[in-house]
Amino acid sequence: MRPIFWGGLWCGVLDITAALATWGVRGVSPVRILQSIARGVLGPAAFQGGLPAAALGLCLHLVIAFTAAAVYYAASRVLPILVRYAAACGVAYGVVVYLVMYHVVLPLVGIPFGHPPAWSTLVAAVTHMLCVGLPIALAVRRYSAFP
Repeated sequence: MRPIFWGGLWCGVLDITAALATWGVRGVSPVRILQSIARGVLGPAAFQGGLPAAALGLCLHLVIAFTAAAVYYAASRVLPILVRYAAACGVAYGVVVYLVMYHVVLPLVGIPFGHPPAWSTLVAAVTHMLCVGLPIALAVRRYSAFP
């Protein structure tokens, strides 16, 4: 459980910090950012939900982070390369998580992804590489024996 706990925790903290920084410099409040995560469950009403909706957004964000860590850990039990070459595989996993989130999950919960500007896509992809995939893979390597 330690690989999943630490990978999920670092992923969750780093990813939400990156989101708060990226959107904060553009004038978006932390509450609004967290409410946008809750929108996946509450729909547009999340933006009228105040702090409870923001808290739900934070909880959902952490659930997603721990799920991503659990998936990587489970895959690493079958594919030892994920542990041996954790840095490279983690960066690649970040791209996979980005693609799944933006092209599968968001449309499924009714949040259209559309065609964002290139800078937005680049920032999101790099954030997922460095703040999602990499910390998960490094935690799995640190707390796992080779299968």
